[in-house]
Amino acid sequence: MTEDQTVRYDRIADGYARHWAPVIRPAALRVLDLLAERVPGPRHLLDIGTGTGTLATAALRRWPHARVAGIDGSSEMVERARQEAEASLDPAARGRLELIPALAGQLPYDDETFDVAVSSFVIQLVPDQAAALREAFRVLQPGGWFVYSNWLRDRTGPGGADRILEEVLAEFGFDPPDLGGATGDAASPRAAADGLRRAGFRDVRATPDAIEHRWTPRSYAGFAEHFAEESLFDDLVERERRDLRRRLVAALSAASAADLEMRLPIVYVEGRRPA
Repeated sequence: MTEDQTVRYDRIADGYARHWAPVIRPAALRVLDLLAERVPGPRHLLDIGTGTGTLATAALRRWPHARVAGIDGSSEMVERARQEAEASLDPAARGRLELIPALAGQLPYDDETFDVAVSSFVIQLVPDQAAALREAFRVLQPGGWFVYSNWLRDRTGPGGADRILEEVLAEFGFDPPDLGGATGDAASPRAAADGLRRAGFRDVRATPDAIEHRWTPRSYAGFAEHFAEESLFDDLVERERRDLRRRLVAALSAASAADLEMRLPIVYVEGRRPA
C-alpha cells in the first residue's frame, strides 16, 4: 500500500468489512483450498494483507496446530481482523494468532520464518509488487509455498450496476466513478506467473477464475456509499446524501436482473521456494 492507500483503508475499514469482504470471501477462501493441496498441515502461516482477517481466522480453524501471523498496512484493518478473531475464535485459537500493522514490501520478520504464506486481493495494491514478492520469498523456509489471489485486468469496461452508478452520478453533476480496478491488477495469468518466477519461486502455476455475485439494489447502494465512492458521499450534506442514495436505489430497482449480476476476472497464483 502507498501512504494514500493506507489512509483510505483506515477510513473505509468498516465499509470494507460490511460491504466488500463478504462479496470476495468465497474466492479468498479458495486460496486455503489450493494451499491444502500443496501442504496438508502448515505449521506457521503468514497472511500478507490480512484485511478483516478472512484467511487468518479460517486458517486457524482449519489447521488447529498452526500458528498464523497477519499483517496489513492499515492499522484499522488490523483492528477489524482482531475484532473478527475475538468474535469467531476460541481462546486457544486466538493464542495462535499474531496481528500487526506492516507493509508487504517490508515484512518485519527474519529470513525463513514461515513454512507457508498466503494473500488475498492485496498484491495489486502494493506500489512495488516485485519487492513484495521477493519479501514473501525471503521469509519463507526452503520448500515453502506462497499462494495468492489477484484481480485480472478487466478490459470490458463498466457494466450493469457500475454503469447505473455512473449514470446516477452524472444526473447529480458528478464525474464518473473510478471503477476500472487498480493499476496493479495482473495483465494476464502468464504475467502473474512470470512475476512470481522472477522473485525466485519455482513450480509456479497461475489459474484464471472469476468472482460472481448478485447484488440487490440496497446492497449495491451500500457498497457504493460506504466503500467504492465513500469519499464522494462523505463530502455531501445529509440531505444530498439521502437524495443520491434514494435515486441510486430507485435506478437499481428498475434495472434488469442481469444488471445486478457482477462477474470480475481473478487469478490464483502458486509458487514454491526451492529447497
